[in-house]
Amino acid sequence: MRNRSMTALLRSALVLLLLLIALPALADETTVAEAAEPVAATVQAPAEAISAAPDAAPEEAVVPTVDKGDVTWMMVATLLVVMMAVPGLALFYGGLVRSKNMLSVLMQVMTVFSLIIVLWAIYGYSLAFAGGNAWIGTFDKAFLAGITPDSLAETFTEGVMIPELVFVAFQSTFAGLTCALICGSFAERMKFSAVLIFAVIWFTFSYLPIAHMVWAGGGYLFEKGALDFAGGTVVHINAGVAGLVAAYMVGKRLGYGREALPPHNLVLTMVGASLLWVGWFGFNAGSNLEANGGTTLAFINTLMATAAAVVAWSATEGVIRGKASMLGGASGAVAGLVAITPACGSVGVMGAIIIGAISGVACFWGVTGLKKLLGADDTADVFGVHGVGGIVGALLTGVFAAPALGGMGDADFSIASQLFVQAEGVVITIVWSGAVAFVALFIIKQLIGLRVSDDEQREGLDLTAHGESAYN
Repeated sequence: MRNRSMTALLRSALVLLLLLIALPALADETTVAEAAEPVAATVQAPAEAISAAPDAAPEEAVVPTVDKGDVTWMMVATLLVVMMAVPGLALFYGGLVRSKNMLSVLMQVMTVFSLIIVLWAIYGYSLAFAGGNAWIGTFDKAFLAGITPDSLAETFTEGVMIPELVFVAFQSTFAGLTCALICGSFAERMKFSAVLIFAVIWFTFSYLPIAHMVWAGGGYLFEKGALDFAGGTVVHINAGVAGLVAAYMVGKRLGYGREALPPHNLVLTMVGASLLWVGWFGFNAGSNLEANGGTTLAFINTLMATAAAVVAWSATEGVIRGKASMLGGASGAVAGLVAITPACGSVGVMGAIIIGAISGVACFWGVTGLKKLLGADDTADVFGVHGVGGIVGALLTGVFAAPALGGMGDADFSIASQLFVQAEGVVITIVWSGAVAFVALFIIKQLIGLRVSDDEQREGLDLTAHGESAYN
């Protein structure tokens, strides 16, 4: 009976995979622009128009240009995002767990990040950005087919291009970091093999469709006008919801709620949070894809919102608990970084400060009151910080992007209309990510199980899963 159930589950998974592959073929590809138009086509089109109508007034052709400063900045931004994951996120999470599980968290973050970057080159970039329909791309650029050092990708400025390879590299770090974020939810009790299998399934069926919907031309939320400059929905809500589902399905750590499970090294957590803050300038300002005034706006907003969130979290904790903790300050910094991510290129500096302050208070509640209500053992508070902060940031983007509030929206910007679009993006991401995470974890549980044994938990995953110890 068990074998038949497992067979049925595997068949269902295969059907889902085949549907994903078949969807792009059913799309009307003539309605979707390619992510990077060949330079020859861009230059020749005006010349053809002039020769066809010699009496018409010639229009000046927009010649694609590649600036060395833009290219250099994008490579630096990519390196900063790598630093966010390894070592930033790894140390932030590593300090929050007990010493016997330190290396297991470092290994999960580093390996998941690396695995997803490889998969991004094999098929991820293509499914996210190579044409397709409203929900998913195509396999036209699988294995980076047709992409050379001379291939160009568009920026937000007409005629300004960057090498497509640097765009591929930059976006790969987003995908890797998003999947690594989820590791904090089930730290200290999930099998290493189950972690890797889950990362592959969730990346394929959740991250790629959401990234395509939000950021690719022709994507459902992109065409709706959803504002997500650097990944509020794609990265933080997406990962936060998956983490919450994983915390429920993997179950609580031994002794959770009955004995103290304190972080073993808050100094490392502080170092990790600091590296995240520095690296986040690449994450947010790099999302402008060139070095200009828009980049500086995203840069200063990232600075101001994060500082405001640290102050707000610390003040809230001081009032409620009587003392402001270092862990609270570090968590507040991450909360501000998360909340400003979707808004950094669309709001003014004062709007960024308000978003940061609100997120500091909201995420403090997310890791205290809301966490108790949900009853999940989310080890590193992935949902309380990334999920809640992502939702707050995504919604407030629709408010503070208004020109009347110092934002960059058009003159006819409507807060009510934009809020509706932002809310639709939030809901789609929550439902999509939650469903994919649940199905993936259910299948893995039936095949190999999710949790390590109780004895392995008592001994620690460093020794039982990796055969080494962080501290000798």
